[in-house]
Amino acid sequence: MGALREWLSAVAAVTLLLSVAQMLTPQGSIRNIASFTGGLLLLAVLLRPVLDTDLGRLKLDPGDYEASVSQRQAELETAGKEAMAELIEERTAAYISDKAKALGLSVAVRVETKTGDGGVPAPWTVRLTGTESEALASYIEGELGIPRERQVWSER
Repeated sequence: MGALREWLSAVAAVTLLLSVAQMLTPQGSIRNIASFTGGLLLLAVLLRPVLDTDLGRLKLDPGDYEASVSQRQAELETAGKEAMAELIEERTAAYISDKAKALGLSVAVRVETKTGDGGVPAPWTVRLTGTESEALASYIEGELGIPRERQVWSER
């Protein structure tokens, strides 16, 4: 902020001095020369921050940029897969809960996914809390492909 304040003060001071000089110079070619010179001076003051920039410190390394982009893409891909896994878990649990209600059962369902060969998460295990039902277990195995070994029932 201090550098910006200093720059604005310099611009205001030069503008004020140029206005005074413009009023004091007589009409004619001397005033035109003074106006041109004052304009160049004002331009130099306005461009001073750009002219003082040390371009040697400016680092443009395409390798770093490429690495950053690759890292960000990997992060976004991971986040997308996690979101997809969460959505699949929620929807599958709701699907099983609806089937349990249709069978007259009251169960709490929690589904866990596992990423398959294609990188797509699929329902892997089901944890059910409630009275164990052979009909629901068969349905989960037949419709969702989750074998009974990965269906965990608890009666709490």
